[in-house]
Amino acid sequence: MAFENEDKATGYWRENLRLVLGLLAIWAFVSFGCGILLVDVLNEITFMGFKLGFWFAQQGAMYVFVALIFVYVAKANALDKKYNVHED
Repeated sequence: MAFENEDKATGYWRENLRLVLGLLAIWAFVSFGCGILLVDVLNEITFMGFKLGFWFAQQGAMYVFVALIFVYVAKANALDKKYNVHED
């Protein structure tokens, strides 16, 4: 990955880090927040025949994690193009 100058490299990594931290925050909220901390509140709601808190703890967090991977790939590709470091 070759950047045109040091400022662009710093900007790229700053935006990439912001993206990663944002997605990690979403993942942490869904896995720990919905699956552990808010489980009692969410269990009052039924989703596809299961209590919602149980569903998040068992399957929902994994679905969100896979979705976050696709979001990261799309956003990282856009970021690469913005800073002209994408692969051809």
